[in-house]
Amino acid sequence: MHILRGHCFFGDVGLILVLWLMYGSLREFVDILEKEGELVRVGTFVDPVEEMAEIADRVVKAGGKALLFENTGTGFPVAMNLFGSDRRMALALGAATLDEVPARIDRLVSAAISPKGTLGEKLAMLPVLGEASRWFPKKVRGRGECQQVVLEGDGARLGALPVLKCWPADGGRFVTLPMVNTVDPDTGIRNVGMYRMQLLGDRETGMHWHMHKTGARHYEAYRRAGRRMPVSVCLGGDPVYTYAATAPLPDGVDEYLLAGFLRGRPVRLVRCLTNDLYVPSDCDFVIEGYVDPAEAKVVEGPFGDHTGFYSLEDMYPVFHVTAITHRRDAVWPATVVGIPVQEDYYIAKATEKIFLAPIRLVMQPDLEELYMPAAGVAHNLAVVGMRSRYPGHVRQTVSSLWGAGQMMFNKYMLVAPAGANVRDESVVASLVRGSDLKRAAIAGEGPLDVLDHAAAATGYGGKLAFDLTGAESDAVMPPLGDMTAAGGIGQWMTDLYGEWGVVALFAEPDTDADMSAFVVRNCPQARAVALFDSAAYGLSGEELLWLATANTDASRDVSFCGSVLLADARTKLAGEEGCPSRFPNPTVASEEIARRVDERWAEYGLGEFIPSPSEKYRKLQRSSGAAV
Repeated sequence: MHILRGHCFFGDVGLILVLWLMYGSLREFVDILEKEGELVRVGTFVDPVEEMAEIADRVVKAGGKALLFENTGTGFPVAMNLFGSDRRMALALGAATLDEVPARIDRLVSAAISPKGTLGEKLAMLPVLGEASRWFPKKVRGRGECQQVVLEGDGARLGALPVLKCWPADGGRFVTLPMVNTVDPDTGIRNVGMYRMQLLGDRETGMHWHMHKTGARHYEAYRRAGRRMPVSVCLGGDPVYTYAATAPLPDGVDEYLLAGFLRGRPVRLVRCLTNDLYVPSDCDFVIEGYVDPAEAKVVEGPFGDHTGFYSLEDMYPVFHVTAITHRRDAVWPATVVGIPVQEDYYIAKATEKIFLAPIRLVMQPDLEELYMPAAGVAHNLAVVGMRSRYPGHVRQTVSSLWGAGQMMFNKYMLVAPAGANVRDESVVASLVRGSDLKRAAIAGEGPLDVLDHAAAATGYGGKLAFDLTGAESDAVMPPLGDMTAAGGIGQWMTDLYGEWGVVALFAEPDTDADMSAFVVRNCPQARAVALFDSAAYGLSGEELLWLATANTDASRDVSFCGSVLLADARTKLAGEEGCPSRFPNPTVASEEIARRVDERWAEYGLGEFIPSPSEKYRKLQRSSGAAV
């Protein structure tokens, strides 16, 4: 059963005592969410092929509750949107609020690095060290709850599991919340990462290891050694395991150590049945198997990804299943990713808060805040606040952040001055309004996320930061005069001009549009002008920001006309020089699935009708498939 201990907070249904809330299974977390009024059970049959994802997409974007689909046609319920709010994310981490977790880390860091001159001060550290010793994962004998039911040989069929297909052009069904366990063959150090897995058959999946990821490094080490690579995939259990698998830990740091810290007790590990890996005893599912590096890679994808676009087909290793084990009361966890806002935004938000103290300690003591807006889908846009203390300090901070773990994938960064609330849109807008963006620009090149579809070279492209620390306070944009078509551009929106100093333009991707000519004629006083596909006309500022950061390479698509920043955020067509050879479509539900969910909404018992977000974005698609 779950364990509650420590101080208190008030939930929707009363007083809950909690310092660390530890769950013995995913079902226990589901039960807590239900008691707290944070979950809805759906009793009618819902198809894991596209229907569940369409429902979840609507509910997540509407700020709705977690979902438990009880009738999936497989005997296993499916839980979705478990982390899709600040409150549920905090509950998953055993805390009253998200701020409570970084506060614990801050206290630990402060205690560890503060000067200790007297014997008493040194002795006072012993309880901290003693507490830390209890976070390390522990191997236990015998079988765990995750091995109550064992399926081996022909009985280990992936088709018996409620694996989702989320979007119509997906290459198949995908396991979307896997915790993939591997070990370094040279050091024996474990890695637990979250890498999507496409079902290729009843006993094979793709293994989506990006070139930058630890799993890919382990794979290469086994290939050099000429050895088969053991892999075990866990799902469910204490939700803190799922979070830890997504956390940007340094290579070589055990994710189960982080999980032990977050839950306040060690993760108990049991040995798998068909390989020598150890996994949490209280997981809901374990899929055991191996990857053979001597085997040819196979086509994996497309997949509707967290960028809001499809990641297209590529070659990846094959994972072979040797056994499937699960709890008797197992719950299958799943998520849908796509056009923001999605559930992964709240996971990333927790990461921003949790890892700010370690970043300060290791790299940047003058860093005050780190914020990744939902529209930036994590890597594309970051806003940081810092104390700038000397000439070149901002540039040095930007360079160090671009070299820090997963921050190396960041494409655009805004640097705000000390004390600025970087999470307040009006504050950031005033900084942009009060800055000369050309003078503020810090250009660079480097690694990008493999999923960045705008980069001409996979995983590499331009980066751009803006030093807003010297922005003019209370700057007011001068009024725009009458605007007329120019440079082949006849459509525009000025909704963002007063607050941001930004003008949005619209033209077809194959139009020879001249933004400079338009700016010179109509808006030379603007801070920035962005050019979008004609189909994007009418979208909100946040939606345009998503398109602008996703569809541009900072070194190819961004320039200046005088001091006005110009960004060409249109679709890049095949054959254009310096552009990617393939450009993806955004993730949109099929009209058939959207209509089915509309018609069945009352059956689901989800309350007030929520229209499909896909109806707004369908016009952005340039074809029916994954690629333009």
